[in-house]
Amino acid sequence: MFHNRFLLGKLNVPSGLLGTMQRFFYYSLHFIVSFGLATSASNASAECPDLTPYYPGADVNWPLLSQQLEPLSSECLESSEFYALLGAAKLNSGNIADAFESLERALLLEPGNGAAQMDYAQALYLQGQLFSALEINDALLGREDLPSNLQAIVLQRQRSWRALTTERSAQLDILAGFDNNLNGAPDPSQLTLTLSGEPIVLLLNEEFRPKSGPYMNFRLGGRYRQLGPNYQHNWLTEVRGRLSEDSESDLLQFDSRYAFIRPGRKQSWQVSTGISHLQFGGSSLYTGADVSARYQRASSLSCKPYYQMATQYQSFHNQRQLNALESKAGVGLNCPRSSSWGNHQFSTELSLLSNTAIESERAGGDRDGWQASLDWQIDLPLGEFRSQLGYSRLNDTDGYSPLLANGAERWLRRSYLLLQYRRPLFEGTTLLVNMFHQDQRSNLELFQTVDSTIEIGISLAL
Repeated sequence: MFHNRFLLGKLNVPSGLLGTMQRFFYYSLHFIVSFGLATSASNASAECPDLTPYYPGADVNWPLLSQQLEPLSSECLESSEFYALLGAAKLNSGNIADAFESLERALLLEPGNGAAQMDYAQALYLQGQLFSALEINDALLGREDLPSNLQAIVLQRQRSWRALTTERSAQLDILAGFDNNLNGAPDPSQLTLTLSGEPIVLLLNEEFRPKSGPYMNFRLGGRYRQLGPNYQHNWLTEVRGRLSEDSESDLLQFDSRYAFIRPGRKQSWQVSTGISHLQFGGSSLYTGADVSARYQRASSLSCKPYYQMATQYQSFHNQRQLNALESKAGVGLNCPRSSSWGNHQFSTELSLLSNTAIESERAGGDRDGWQASLDWQIDLPLGEFRSQLGYSRLNDTDGYSPLLANGAERWLRRSYLLLQYRRPLFEGTTLLVNMFHQDQRSNLELFQTVDSTIEIGISLAL
């Protein structure tokens, strides 16, 4: 069966749009049978000449054919056959916008013109209007008068286009790095307790001091995306792990997330939900489940504002008194930019936090605070660079413990910096370099930590 590359192109216009003998054969074929698909000749204007000599052959010059047909426009104002032929000539000359106009007029004059329907579906596809193209192509398949040779071509085109509505991908990241605080231990070497109102300084045992060392990091993730006419379904599942010489600091994390996205020119929004489970040192430590919503309106400004809300249930398996319900409400800006030295995107976000204790005996009670983040990403000639800066503050509503600072209410200030570089090495393989630094300050020494990591590895598309 005849196979036509033109029908199986990508969303952008293929480089071979103006060539191939196969395409010429196809257009000759479907114009010859257009009389069986439609009755355009009977609707043509009386003054419109016989168009048979203009039907394309194997050696047709599409731009020349378009120029030859243009002078006939005034004589063929009511001929669907003429505008279908003119639209085909413009389409194959790469003039997609003018082809649209001609093909739409052909279909207005005669909605059942099969030749115009085939080209109109192709023109929609080349402009990225995938679902409109699928709708018209599906209507062609439903025609009883569609010849078998064209039916195979239209069916193959439908399958190829339909495959573009789903996307599956998998990725494996393997990195080696060094961490100066594998176990997340307090930074101070001593701890001040208050007993009977008097401060007592205790030196921390080496077992509870920060442990540094090399580690191996891996991440295996899978993504599935399904596109609809005006919505998207996104699923993401991944497993992350970290192995080091200190087995009590090994990490294993599982995350799964679903998002329903409704994009639009005037506004867009999405609703998502997810679950996360963390094991530390071989034991289950934490499980969280969350739901969030995000809304963004179109704006004439270069920076687009968005608003979001999220709620997360936090469950600590061995310390139920730490269980909590955390809520967040924030506003942010997305600022895409293009310049002579590359495309880049800047975004910022500010959110209010509320962490409500589920168990009444939780130390410190409820917590309130806020967080801010800055994210900058730029495409470089040899890769992609990203930096992220974050700051958050939380304050307890009750005193944390009478043994620490005479029962003072705890506050936490956490800042972090992430630097990331990605560079494609060859098809399916990307070089990764990550640097991360975190500094947490508190009025209670037990919660002051510093953590720095550097890692390098590769990402494999599976």
